[in-house]
Amino acid sequence: MQKIIPFLWFNGQAEEAIKLYTSVFKNSKIIDIGYWGEGSPFPKDQVMNGVFELYGQRFHAFDAGPKFKFTEATSFFVNAETQEEIDHFWNALTANGGEESMCGWLKDKFGLSWQIAPSILGQLLNDKDRAKAGRAMQAMFQMKKIIIADLVKAAEG
Repeated sequence: MQKIIPFLWFNGQAEEAIKLYTSVFKNSKIIDIGYWGEGSPFPKDQVMNGVFELYGQRFHAFDAGPKFKFTEATSFFVNAETQEEIDHFWNALTANGGEESMCGWLKDKFGLSWQIAPSILGQLLNDKDRAKAGRAMQAMFQMKKIIIADLVKAAEG
């Protein structure tokens, strides 16, 4: 059993979020969904809680109104190997009301923050040639969605 599980509080959109996330990420599945039911302070057919997995990482979703909101202080970092993966995750998570930010960060339409970054980014930013690393960092600072070819080109000078 996974000891630490991210717990996500939604405002009437947990079921929609669970379905979106499990459709965007391969090797994902919905484990369980429970509804508020009769006599609750929420609509009986609204999800109360749900458990789902993305690439083997388990998440709990809870749907109990607007009391708590997501902030950028917590985000999910997604390693992407190719530009096609970056484009897929970026487009799916910013669709229908998501917001692009800088340096590979975005908010999905529920307000949850994600970082979509290529694996090569860490290699470039930590290169022993500090000038090369600096050029890669400066290029990243100019981007919203990360473009791998532009990062590599900038790093090479």
